[in-house]
Amino acid sequence: MRLRNVKGASLKLESSDYIIKNYKDYKGNYKKVFNNDNPIRIEIGMGKGDFIINMAIQNPNINFIGIEKYDSVIVRALEKIKTDIPNLKLIRMDANVIEDVFYKEIEIIYLNFSDPWPKERHKNRRLTSRNFLEKYDNLFKGEKTIIMKTDNRKLFEYSILSFQDFNYKIYDISLNLGEDNPIDNVETEYEKKFKSLGMPIYKIEVKK
Repeated sequence: MRLRNVKGASLKLESSDYIIKNYKDYKGNYKKVFNNDNPIRIEIGMGKGDFIINMAIQNPNINFIGIEKYDSVIVRALEKIKTDIPNLKLIRMDANVIEDVFYKEIEIIYLNFSDPWPKERHKNRRLTSRNFLEKYDNLFKGEKTIIMKTDNRKLFEYSILSFQDFNYKIYDISLNLGEDNPIDNVETEYEKKFKSLGMPIYKIEVKK
């Protein structure tokens, strides 16, 4: 997801208390960012923030960090924050360097509607490829948990095989989240759109 030419985007990021600027300085010690020992969960590719913002509001005893690559997108998330959310922080960064940012401190990784990178030559760019699963391994504090949602069936099928090849076990799975309608589901912007069009949303939770 990319929005172009958001006026003053860089300045808005610099002036926001929600943005972690020197994020690599906290590697292995992100509890200092939140001043507590509560669990930390991250969303890689947070888009315009609906999911991570509402998760933080609904779960005040869990710390959430949203990660997004583009200034123009993360600014849209900041504009949605209408009240103080002390357990929420955001980082503008490329997921390719995520192993340089966190170390043995993450409880859950959320991957919501990630770019499917459909061409075979781009498969290592998929956030569920072995390339990224290897990066994630040292991020987790204890049990490794990844929760993924997507509208792309081919990416979903690829991800199931990728998780299993990397020794993850399937804990929960849905082939149509809209029909299953779990009460604790927090929707993303894309999810709301696709659900309104009657499109199936696929979800999987894996652990190891």
